[in-house]
Parts: sequence; structure tokens; C-alpha cells
Amino acid sequence: MTIAILPARLANQIAAGEVVERPASVIKELVENSLDAGATSIHIEVDKGGVKRIRISDNGCGIAKDELTLALSRHATSKIKNLKDLEAIDSLGFRGEALASISSVARLTLISKPKNQNTAWQASAEGRDMAVTIKPAAHPDGTCIEVLDLFFNTPARRKFLRTEKTEFNHLDEVIRRIALAHFEVNFSLTHNGKMIRQYRAATTKAQNAKRVAMVCGSKFIDHAIEIECHHDDMTFSGWLAKPNFARKQNDLNYSYVNGRMMRDKLINHAIRQAYADLLPPDTYPAFVLFLQLDHREVDVNVHPAKHEVRFHQSRYVHDFIYSVCHKALLENHDALIFTEQQQASPVVSFQAEKPPENVQYTRPEYVKPLQQVNEVSYRENSAIKGYAPSHSVSKEAVANYQQLMTPVLSELSEHHQQANQIEAKVVKESPQLTENFFVAIEQEAYGVFKEQEGLRLLSLTTLALQVHKKQVFNRWQQSELKAEKGLISQPLLLPVVLRLSEQQINTVKKYQAQLTMAGIIFTFNERMKKQGQIQIRQFPALLREQDVSESFTSIINGLSQLSSHNNQEQMNSDNHLIAVIAKVMVNQHYSEAQAQLLWRCANKILSAAEIASILLNSVVLDLTSSIKQLKAITNHNSE
Repeated sequence: MTIAILPARLANQIAAGEVVERPASVIKELVENSLDAGATSIHIEVDKGGVKRIRISDNGCGIAKDELTLALSRHATSKIKNLKDLEAIDSLGFRGEALASISSVARLTLISKPKNQNTAWQASAEGRDMAVTIKPAAHPDGTCIEVLDLFFNTPARRKFLRTEKTEFNHLDEVIRRIALAHFEVNFSLTHNGKMIRQYRAATTKAQNAKRVAMVCGSKFIDHAIEIECHHDDMTFSGWLAKPNFARKQNDLNYSYVNGRMMRDKLINHAIRQAYADLLPPDTYPAFVLFLQLDHREVDVNVHPAKHEVRFHQSRYVHDFIYSVCHKALLENHDALIFTEQQQASPVVSFQAEKPPENVQYTRPEYVKPLQQVNEVSYRENSAIKGYAPSHSVSKEAVANYQQLMTPVLSELSEHHQQANQIEAKVVKESPQLTENFFVAIEQEAYGVFKEQEGLRLLSLTTLALQVHKKQVFNRWQQSELKAEKGLISQPLLLPVVLRLSEQQINTVKKYQAQLTMAGIIFTFNERMKKQGQIQIRQFPALLREQDVSESFTSIINGLSQLSSHNNQEQMNSDNHLIAVIAKVMVNQHYSEAQAQLLWRCANKILSAAEIASILLNSVVLDLTSSIKQLKAITNHNSE
């Protein structure tokens, strides 16, 4: 066998197999070229479902006469020049093979006129070697491309085309998808001489919503939550349908990355997981969502049809999308439940329920660990009226997520089970405490409880501090016995970015090893140091109920009190860190039930000597004692 170079036409026809599948593929490539050319008005005309004729005209920048021949050559493009451009692609097209591939399987005519050129010129590819002929033409500023008799010279490909109606539905869907991503552009679609679609340019939020309603239907907008979230260099926005708008087929799934329409598995998985048990079985969500991020953080050259992308930080992007969608759905479901409970009729009027214009999720309290959010969605929302719990769906979603991303800490789940078992055991073994302990709660901070011959007043915050110190100390010791690195840590759904003072930054640097042992994992690169910022990626499981930013700030301020000149304190910095973490866990206000539970935990975790020491600082009540006496004592002890 001899090796030979493929003829130009055959090479282009082979390439066309990846670019041109059907008329819809041709329209996608040509409309994207028009958008890259800066067009604000694009007109699409098709005959016989696009098989007989496709004509696309725009008012873009046009192609100069001297470049028309080159434009129909393989791998000719004006959108990238070097490898650096390829690493940060900001255009819809970049390979430079669309026109050459289309012209190899159809009769293509291109007419173009730049604004600075006096006349328009026409180019067409003819002959076995696809020689391009140029001649003058009449045309306004912009470009017009006409494609006739698709696959006329490749009958094996032509026989796989479907009916005229089917092919038109495919190309109509392409126009709908593109129109959703570019609100600022006029689009019109004509089929067999009849106007089918016309989308006028939208410049306001109301007009954007109107275009979405034209594409997805007015019912979608009526049942949609409008979201917009900014985090670091990423922006996630769009419309997310409420679960009551669940569909039997996934025909309203529109996702975009930097204006490029996607059918990406990672994005769809994150959105589907956000719905979890909120959707009825065998149904699909509806959404129109846009993700904007740095072009250097995404690789769009991983799929022949560019339907999928590869993110450099795939876990980060997945959790960002999941967190925003999940929070929006939970908030609106809470409102839905409230409305259902207030109305006598089981019918809920969603027209009266107006979603907020912008739903912001950048506040620290929205950032919760993955395990906690999964538990909330699985436990609280599975019983929503009208939606039966679907445990198989939830478990499958979790399994898929673990396979796609990183496994959830199994040890953390085991720790939760052990904690629940211990608490249940304490309550069961100590029933007498319910009757004999607290008789009153004063100012939500002090407990009055019975003794054999009187009453005693105890500071609940003092008791809680000792209990949490012992809890953290025990966990720390257990990790050392297991040869592990400190406290169990949980990944955050969204890393939390904090701005610190110079003193706080110095403290972070000094105690970085201890903070890592405590389960606080953070990023602190040179760029962030200059801006005085730190990015927290993981946080201790013990602090899963606390606000991340406030807790971290409290811990850093507590560590900063250590004197760098005191060797003894430096040696005991681990104990000081344990005390600081315990202080973060202490509540400032307690109900009677919380006080009872705190006392049970104290009896379970503290020794008799430690409890006796705490009681020494309490106040024995008589007729003349008061809460002020206790305040004076506790203030003196704290000093």
C-alpha cells in the first residue's frame, strides 16, 4: 500500500462529517460566524427544511475582496493568531473549517461588502479542486451566504436526512437556542417564503424576559425564578423553573457558557442535583441559564460540535452552579408551602407570587458544606405537598456526584451517626434530669435549677464553653490516635473569600499549620496576599452550623492574642486553638430545651471534678440573691 495526500475536496468532505450533520448544523455555523462579525441583525431563509436552500444575511463587518478566496480555504480564520489565543477563545468559531466543509458538500455562494469597500464581491467554490471564482455583486454592508442542494455530491450522506418537517424542527431549535443567548440581536426565520420566527432586539430585563417567553412559552416565565449570582470571576444568571413546572421531557433545557450553547454533562448534572427530591419521578426540570467566566478557565475545543466544554476547575464550577440553583429552589419552595397553608383552596395562584428581580447568593450564610445541604434537601423537602419522596433518585444523584467529582467524606457521615446515638443514649439514661434540673431560664443566658435544699443560678455560656472545649479536645486526641491530620474537615460548596487586615494576615501565616490541623483549608497565593484576601475551601465539621466568615474571623482574632515572645504559650498553641474553636461553638441565647440538652451533654462528656469546678462559679440563690450578682462574678472570671 502506498501513502498519498488526500485531494482537497475529499479532505474537506471528511471534515464536513464532523461540522455538517444536517441543515441545522449549517445554520449554526453560519449564524455564529455572523455573530462573531458583530452583526446586530441576522435573517435566515430556508426552503424544503434547509435541504434545498439556506440563505443567511447579516449586517456584520464583512469580508474584504482580497480575503474571499482565503475564507473558503481549510483552517482559515481571523479569530485566532497564535497558541495564546487558542488558550482563551472568546469567539464562537475559531477552527476555520466551516465554510470550506460546507462548500465541499453543497453549492455555496458568498457575497460580502465591508463598510470601507465601495462595492460588494461574490465568491463561489467550483470544480474538482474547489477553485474559487470572484466577481462583482450588488449587496449592502455585511455578508450573505447561500447554500444550495445540501449533500448533492454525497448521496450516502443525503439519504440519512429526515423529512422536511423534521429537518426544519431541528434548525428552528438551533435558532431558538441562539436567540436566547444574544438578546441584543434581531433574528428572523423564513421557511418556504413564510415568516416563522421574528425576535426583536432586547435591551431591558423586561424585554429579555419577553424573548424568553417567546422561545419557552409564557407559562415558563410565570413559573420561573430569576437568579443572578456573582462570585469571584464567575457570573451565573438566568431563569430556573419551579418544581411544579416539571416536564415529561427535557425539551426546555437551555444552558450557555460564555454565550455558547451547551449540552454539557457537568452543568446538567449540577442543575439536576439541585432539584434532588423536589421533582416528581420521571420528570425533567426547565431552565435558561447563563454561565460567564474567564475564557482562560474553560476549554471549548473538546467536542467536534462544541456542545461540551472542559472546565479547568470542574469541581468548583459544579458546586457553584449547584449551590445557586439549590438555594433558589429551597427559598421559593418555602414560600410555596406557606402560601398553600394560608389558602383554603388547594389551588395555588402563582400569578400573585412575583419572584425578586435579582436573587443574590454571595452572603456568607448561604455557603454551607456539601453534606449538610444534601441532608437538608433530602430530609426537609422530600415531604413537600404534591411531591412524593423519591429516595432512589436522591441516592442515585449522590452516587453520580461522587463518581463525577470527589467522594463525600464517609467518616463525616459516620461521625454524625455516632453523635446522634450518643445523644439518644444520654436522654434515655438520664430521665430524672428533665424533672429536676432547670426550673427557669433567665435572660436566655442563665439557668435556675434545683438542688436538694435550694436553687442554684448557672451561666449557660460558661457551661457550654467547657463542654465544647472537651468535645474539640476529644476529637483532636482521637485523630492523633488514628494517625490522622487533626479535625475532620468538610469541603464548602462555594469557597468563601475574606478580606483581612495586615495583623490578621500575619496571624494566618504564623498559625497556618495549626489551622490546617483544625480542618481549615484555604488558598493564599501572592495575588490574594497583595489584595489582603484569603479563600477558604474547607472548614471543620464541628463548625458546620456556624457562619464561615464570622467563625474564621473569631478564630484568627483569638489566635492573635497569643504572644510570640511567650514560649510557654507558644508550646500550648494547640490548646489555645482548641479553646478558640470551642468559643465559636458557644451560643449566646438558650431555650429551656437547649439548656436541658446542654446539661445532659455536660454530664456525659465532663468528669465529676470538671462539673464541680463549674458549680463553684455558680450562685446559690436565697431571697436576697439576684442575677446582678452572677453577672459580677462571671465578668470577674472572664477578666
